[in-house]
Amino acid sequence: MQRLSDRGNGNYHYLDTLEEANKVLGEQMNANLVTIAKDVKIQVEFNPAQVSAYRLIGYEKRVLRAQDFNNDRKDAGEIGAGHTVTAFYEIVPAGKAAVQPVVDRLKYQSAVAPASYSEKGEQSKELLTLKLRYKQPDGDTSKLIEFPHTDSGSSYGKASADFKFAASVASFGMLLRGSEHTGRATFDTVLELAEQGKGADDGGWRAEFINLVKKAKGLRD
Repeated sequence: MQRLSDRGNGNYHYLDTLEEANKVLGEQMNANLVTIAKDVKIQVEFNPAQVSAYRLIGYEKRVLRAQDFNNDRKDAGEIGAGHTVTAFYEIVPAGKAAVQPVVDRLKYQSAVAPASYSEKGEQSKELLTLKLRYKQPDGDTSKLIEFPHTDSGSSYGKASADFKFAASVASFGMLLRGSEHTGRATFDTVLELAEQGKGADDGGWRAEFINLVKKAKGLRD
């Protein structure tokens, strides 16, 4: 199904309940049928002065080579009306110890990335730059927009409900896959994050996810 949807620039969904069918075929119909941008590509460049290491969580089947970002002949995903995409990165701040694979020392270049500086020669405080490339639904030439971002230094306790809920979903996925990067995550911590990020939940979708985690926890126990 994934291969067919990729070839046809479409979408696929697994409908296991009447509620899921109503969500996909009713409430999310515009996002599935009305394309507002095609061949959408996202590239994140971290500032080595602020980040010593990073890891993208998930999206293994969606990763593009760096040189394909500017290649308009390389097919990418479509974005529908009201459609949103969330990507999580795990980062190690500069100056903090990071677990690195054991490799031989480089002979011709330094293993330490140089610091990043602004146009005035000052060390940049930007954490990253998000680059977004897309085509109009009826176009063949992509457009590029960039969004620099500076870390405000806020604690996790001040994170939004949406962020906490998305973090719980990412943790749940890693637990199910038996990822080596789960750290101290458990089904209980997933439930705690999901409850904190549940919010109003008008459609009941987040409550459905919480019930799914409880079922998985029961099976694991």
